[in-house]
Amino acid sequence: MTERTFFDAQKAVIEDFAMNKNKREKEFYSLDVGDSTFTVLKRYQNLRPIGSGAQGIVCSAYDQILERNVAIKKLSRPFQNQTHAKRAYRELVLMKYVNHKNIIGLLNVFTPQKSLEEFADVYLVMELMDANLCQVIQMELDHERLSYLLYQMLCGIKHLHAAGIIHRDLKPSNIVVKSDCTLKILDFGLARTAATGLLMTPYVVTRYYRAPEVILGMGYQANVDIWSVGCILAEMVRHKILFPGRDLDVWSVGCIVAEMIRGSVLFPGTDHIDQWNKVIEQLGTPSQDFLMKLNQSVRTYVENRPRYAGYSFEKLFPDVLFPADSDHNKLKASQARDLLSKMLVIDASKRISVDEALQHPYINVWYDPAEVEAPPPKIPDKQLDEREHTVEEWKELIYKEVTDWEEWTKNGVIRGQPAPLAQVQQ
Repeated sequence: MTERTFFDAQKAVIEDFAMNKNKREKEFYSLDVGDSTFTVLKRYQNLRPIGSGAQGIVCSAYDQILERNVAIKKLSRPFQNQTHAKRAYRELVLMKYVNHKNIIGLLNVFTPQKSLEEFADVYLVMELMDANLCQVIQMELDHERLSYLLYQMLCGIKHLHAAGIIHRDLKPSNIVVKSDCTLKILDFGLARTAATGLLMTPYVVTRYYRAPEVILGMGYQANVDIWSVGCILAEMVRHKILFPGRDLDVWSVGCIVAEMIRGSVLFPGTDHIDQWNKVIEQLGTPSQDFLMKLNQSVRTYVENRPRYAGYSFEKLFPDVLFPADSDHNKLKASQARDLLSKMLVIDASKRISVDEALQHPYINVWYDPAEVEAPPPKIPDKQLDEREHTVEEWKELIYKEVTDWEEWTKNGVIRGQPAPLAQVQQ
């Protein structure tokens, strides 16, 4: 059977809701998945675990209504503390309103509990992809596939940035692909709206993809995501991590536990010695102009470290690592290397932006205004990241989002677009 379109899937959700709205208490069943119990709608069958992480457990399942396979994510302990609850709210809200072909789509959200007082579990139903980028990285890709995957990453990031959203946790395991080379970005638990001069918890981004401004506790802007994309591209070319820190990030775990206990960052604005050393060993010690942007204590430490000349990008990424140049020399190793040199810039003020990256010769062969310039999502909660609530208050907000989704699907309001389904499909 030909796979249904995304809007076909959403239409089926609406029809199913209308048919079953009075049978809620009969719609669920439970089964054990690893160490967790999934209680899901009966329409979802043949659950199989496919991944797990700090944010939750993911299963594949067959949706009997949509007649297709889907992914179901059970959020991990969403109401354990304020941090977990805020991340759950952020992920749900952003997934509801962000709508782009290179960002994972939300097909359904539900809870088996029937009231706010009982509310404990949140399940997100998403499109099911074939693999994550961790698996693709080990493959030998030609320039066309390498460039096209990167183009799609940048289109998704551009869509987020246009709405003032910074992903903050881009890494191969948060990027999924299909066998036809379609790529989508997922996992918005750490995403946040952008503002000038914001400080990011230094252990928020996965260590190997952490930008220098994060490592050094500086303010950050949207192109913090571009550094992560540069690290991912480098890993796809080299088939190994570009800046490998210690294998076990005990420091980060300790800091996170301390923050959970204290309710505040343990060491705000401090650097991570090991990861910073890995960066400057490869790219060289930055200029004095950059060092003057650091706060005094961090600058003192950095200035007292050994100075490194670093390696040229020709040395870091020699031609032998790249595939042969494409037909008619449209895509070349030299172009990919030039793009890497513009993404992996320690000083964020000199790093390429997502718009500039999309115009780069290695990328713009795929340029499609409909994909690059899609209307940005309208996030209704403008204070999404400034909000501070108790766990119970977050719980109430999340419960409202879940029940609102049922009203959306019942009334034909799709992914934040208040229009009849027929109009949305046109």
